Amino acid sequence: MASPVATPPLLTSLVRGAWQGVTGWFGQIGAVILFALRAFWRLRAGPFRWREIILSMEFVGVGSLPIVLITGVFTGMVFAIQTAVAFEIFNAKSLIGGSVAMSLVRELAPSLTALMVAGRVGSAMCTELGTMRVTEQIDAMVTMAVDPVHYLITPRLLACTLMLPLLTAGFNAVGIVGAYFVATGMLGVDDAMFFSRIYDWVDPVDIAMSLVKAFHFGIVIGAIACFNGFNATGGSRGVGLATTHTVVTSSISVLVVDYLITTLWLG
Repeated sequence: MASPVATPPLLTSLVRGAWQGVTGWFGQIGAVILFALRAFWRLRAGPFRWREIILSMEFVGVGSLPIVLITGVFTGMVFAIQTAVAFEIFNAKSLIGGSVAMSLVRELAPSLTALMVAGRVGSAMCTELGTMRVTEQIDAMVTMAVDPVHYLITPRLLACTLMLPLLTAGFNAVGIVGAYFVATGMLGVDDAMFFSRIYDWVDPVDIAMSLVKAFHFGIVIGAIACFNGFNATGGSRGVGLATTHTVVTSSISVLVVDYLITTLWLG
């Protein structure tokens, strides 16, 4: 009787490692979701820390405004030039306004705004909270009977959630303005034709979709940044690793959530 074929040790270790990676990834997602729910749940409990919320909103919104606006205006300008190259083949440069506006509103504005905020705000939040964790400042707050989630996490998460839609709206506005100047000043598109195509192609539903995406992106960025910073370990090196992990993970998560929302909305 033939003996059963033994599974190669290398294959077994690869399968075990892949399974542990998948289960660990889902476990991490669940931990972040529960952490965010816990932070939002603290909103119902007093005191309502207006000062911390306003300072966090200023940091996320006002602090990110220059980089978002610069990114938006040049994105609109570049996209106008690129679409002009394609539409010129069909002698349809009058479609530049509508195509640029629809692309910005539906996809580019919320996604690029979220990526810019993830790089600036997500990394800063994670570093700040991680430093407080490794220097035992958070432990000191617990000793003084101060809820660190209510005091540190809830204002930051709320600020990200509220400011991302506003930043996205600004991105849309300056992106269309940048495309307008390129299309009318450099490419010879008529002003009225540029805006009429925007009116025909961009619906209120598209604007709502843009803001809904930004709202969810804000939750994703804030939750991941605060979770990684709040649970950082290993001194300064651990804080650096947590910050790097935050930027990478939040950027990828934004793209994944973008796909899911688009599929559910348009499917």
